[in-house]
Amino acid sequence: MRAALVKEFGPPSALVVEEVPDPVPGPGEVVIEVGAVSVNFPDVLVVEGSYQNLPERPFSPGKEAAGRVIQAGPGAGRFPVGQRVLALVEHGAYAERIRVPEDLVTALPPGVGYEAGAALGLVYSTAHLGLRRRGRLEAGETVLVTGAGGGVGSAGVQLAKAWGARVIALAQDEAKGALARAHGADVVLTSRPEALRDDVLAATGGRGADLVLEMLGGDYLTQAVRATAWEGRIVIVGFASGGQNPLKPGHLLVKNISVAGLQSSDYRDRLPELMRATMEEIFALAGEGRIDAAVDTVFPLERAADALRYVKDGKVKGKVVISTGLG
Repeated sequence: MRAALVKEFGPPSALVVEEVPDPVPGPGEVVIEVGAVSVNFPDVLVVEGSYQNLPERPFSPGKEAAGRVIQAGPGAGRFPVGQRVLALVEHGAYAERIRVPEDLVTALPPGVGYEAGAALGLVYSTAHLGLRRRGRLEAGETVLVTGAGGGVGSAGVQLAKAWGARVIALAQDEAKGALARAHGADVVLTSRPEALRDDVLAATGGRGADLVLEMLGGDYLTQAVRATAWEGRIVIVGFASGGQNPLKPGHLLVKNISVAGLQSSDYRDRLPELMRATMEEIFALAGEGRIDAAVDTVFPLERAADALRYVKDGKVKGKVVISTGLG
């Protein structure tokens, strides 16, 4: 089979596509013939060697793969051969076949194809866990989603709207703001950090946001705290702006603000049954037309390096997917 491999860490061009042996399932494992893989910004960091979790080289990157089960190992019996599925993994998805523990696999419902299934994986499960598990979102609340033009931010806008929230989307520019608006955002901001507090307060009648799904860090996080309502919650997902500013306890104390972190892969590894339930709910919302994976561009496996470069360069206006051509 073919796989895109990291042999040496470096830029996206360091990725090479080669023939490798077919995987063989062990106890509790299945082998999936991959139809599509979603490309995420952490994949860029993995290839560069700057991500927090790095396997031994050579390895294939990729954290989610949609396809069909073609083999099952001893003790694996939840899925029949031929079942269409999505697997969430730490790495290994940029390949024509992947061996995974059956616990990490969720069935794809009818009507959700491989490309959409892959695109609904990591970013939507992260946004779902951030809003519901860590953020305790309730219908009618106001949610501020920073980095709303990115993968998790875009998913967060859609999920929050699907659950009855009022959404304020902070986007990098007008083009990404238009994408957030198309996904249902009630208010779109392109504020610089120094204006974020005032702009959010203006959009909420001075009250602030009940929940902040925060992707940017740095000065944006500092000002997002000041834009949070009394007894509001902040869920920190990342630091896309590059900074990790310290929080001022006084700002949290005076408004009884709660701050939580989110590392979504921990739920995949520690509570796989929760992750499967999360994905089933996401697939149900997609089937009802309440969220849209919004696949922007599809690359063949041979151009996996180009797909990574496209994501790294910030050209994305939706999800980028690698397709193996599986029908």
